[in-house]
Amino acid sequence: MAKSAVIRLVTDEQTEGVVPEELLDRVFFALSDPVRRAILERLGEESLLVSELAAPFDISLQAVSRHIQVLVRAGLVQQERTGRISRCSIDVAPIFAAAVWINRYSKYWQAQFDALAGWLDSLGPTRKTRPGRDSRRQPGVRPPLRRARRTREG
Repeated sequence: MAKSAVIRLVTDEQTEGVVPEELLDRVFFALSDPVRRAILERLGEESLLVSELAAPFDISLQAVSRHIQVLVRAGLVQQERTGRISRCSIDVAPIFAAAVWINRYSKYWQAQFDALAGWLDSLGPTRKTRPGRDSRRQPGVRPPLRRARRTREG
């Protein structure tokens, strides 16, 4: 069964009064905790009740609720309340905004990777062997075992 995903971009009305730097701060802060990342990972599959989200964690339901509130403030999780029941679902738009921000800096690390590739190419296909080893030996072929000589005392 194919899952459908709704991707919506962050609009001005959703971030009204929040400057982009503050939004990024909230997103990166929310993603900095392994419990919150695990919650987002679980919500990537389906929307879940808070109690269902809390089940695999060895922390209290109240602690999980606090983590969820951090994710809600960052815009990463949407909560729908029906009475005392709270269902959570993921909202990937802020993650997309963070990815766009990170991608602006990819040109810097890409240049480093290109320089590394050039340097490795300049080394050529040299192969170092350890001293005392036969350099003509084929890779993957083990040499025959040598038995230790027994000495006779006498």
